[in-house]
Amino acid sequence: MAAPVSLEQYGIHVKDVRRNMVPAVLYEHAMSQDSSAAITRPGALAISSGSKTGRSPRDKRITEHPQSADNIWWGPVNIPIDEHVFEINRERAIDYLNTRKCLYVVDSYAGWDPRWRIKVRVICELPYHALFMRNMLVTPTDEELQNYGSPDYVVYNAGKFPANRHTTSMSSKTSVDISFESREMVILGTEYAGEMKKGVFTVMNYLMPLNGVLSMHCSANEGPEGDATLFFGLSGTGKTTLSADVSRRLIGDDEHCWTDAGIFNIEGGCYAKAVHLSAKKEPEIYRAIRFGAVLENVVFDPVTHEVDYTDTSITVNTRAAYPLSFIENAKVPAVGGHPTNVIFLTYDAFGVLPPVAQLTPAQAMYHFISGYTAKVAGTEMGVSEPQVTFSACFGAAFLVWHPSKYAELLAKKMSRHNVHAWLINTGMSGGRHGAADRISLKHTRAIIGAIHDGSLAKVPTVTDAIFGFAIPTECQGVPAGMLLPRQTWADPSAYDEVATKLAGLFDENFKLYEDHCAPEVAQAGPRPATTQPV
Repeated sequence: MAAPVSLEQYGIHVKDVRRNMVPAVLYEHAMSQDSSAAITRPGALAISSGSKTGRSPRDKRITEHPQSADNIWWGPVNIPIDEHVFEINRERAIDYLNTRKCLYVVDSYAGWDPRWRIKVRVICELPYHALFMRNMLVTPTDEELQNYGSPDYVVYNAGKFPANRHTTSMSSKTSVDISFESREMVILGTEYAGEMKKGVFTVMNYLMPLNGVLSMHCSANEGPEGDATLFFGLSGTGKTTLSADVSRRLIGDDEHCWTDAGIFNIEGGCYAKAVHLSAKKEPEIYRAIRFGAVLENVVFDPVTHEVDYTDTSITVNTRAAYPLSFIENAKVPAVGGHPTNVIFLTYDAFGVLPPVAQLTPAQAMYHFISGYTAKVAGTEMGVSEPQVTFSACFGAAFLVWHPSKYAELLAKKMSRHNVHAWLINTGMSGGRHGAADRISLKHTRAIIGAIHDGSLAKVPTVTDAIFGFAIPTECQGVPAGMLLPRQTWADPSAYDEVATKLAGLFDENFKLYEDHCAPEVAQAGPRPATTQPV
């Protein structure tokens, strides 16, 4: 355990402050303080995040300040508050923290590359939050902690205490506020630990592009020859699952930066979805859930403490947070060279996109900015179609600059290092959701294997008449008949209709960004078919 630390400089006068406590002690404290806490059979700490079982993106606020205001993509993603409101919420959080008998401090790093990492201090009241951030940030060595000094950013997590809804710019009792000028983050009204993780990512998404470093919402792994691959994708597309590959070393599952020297993981751990987790389908992740890991909102047997990963009665957003080192073939330190391949993952519930397509540089920028996936329709009355989702740069909720800033950085780095770009559909094949089957994980892994060994880049391709990208016509381990999506539909005319509709949705979405893009990028999107589609 690290030496005690005083928080007097923040106006926090609590005397019992526990700094960088080891997991075993945090387990003990969590068990004694929270009736929902339990040790599961694999050894992970199971805990409830309270009423909030996911992030609250509509409650995120960025302080509007002359120094940074012109750099920020203001709108529904980055909602402004003035400095006075930020100070009110910070004081509210500090006042609440001062009522606690004991507080926890986690002093760690965001970023594995010493040249670019920032020092982050988390101040919280819940042992669960301290263990979570101990896992998710990069833990200092004893020597680094001894010489840690002052943090670059401070997170005040007073999540059990609500925001005042009558305060200007507050939309609910939850508020997550960031000030780039004071280098602080304030959390009120939510115990969901992911707010801290993504808040730090938002900070890195602001700081890194200031210095020409590309921050990315992606996973990354590395082959035996040092060839790195980036996997971009929204939730449910397979970003975490596909990057956990026994034949390759995992660099990270969610947040990375790309510098002039290569890539590095921002985080010290992984935050994997636990719903329907199994040893057969995701063995690396399954084995990583052991002592020291945190399981959020899972259901377990009260007698055996065996976790039921299929039970979503609390939430479908069950999560596991564990150190990167818990993955058996992880690369630590989590840094790598320049990528050889960039893969954009999409779950296409319409069954229109092919299992794999090779992209030109302009198409890569188009699909990066579009950030397409589709969510399966729910059970509400009148909802029968999949729900289309476009999230710029495959992570709009965490961007600070305009998406074109990140796209320009990606384009420059891909061009400089001759990187191949691919679009992979992990969704439906042969029809829409409900009338077709999802592309099997086995086939997707075979496709990615062919990308990594270089064979897929050498096979013949055909050009999709609507989307314009090149579709490989063969891939070892994948039935040839499923590579060309129109041929998998029983009614090709129905495919044409759905594909044309999806192309129109792409076009409508991209109008939001085309004024900031080069003409060749805006023209790289889908177009109505003028010849018989493939």
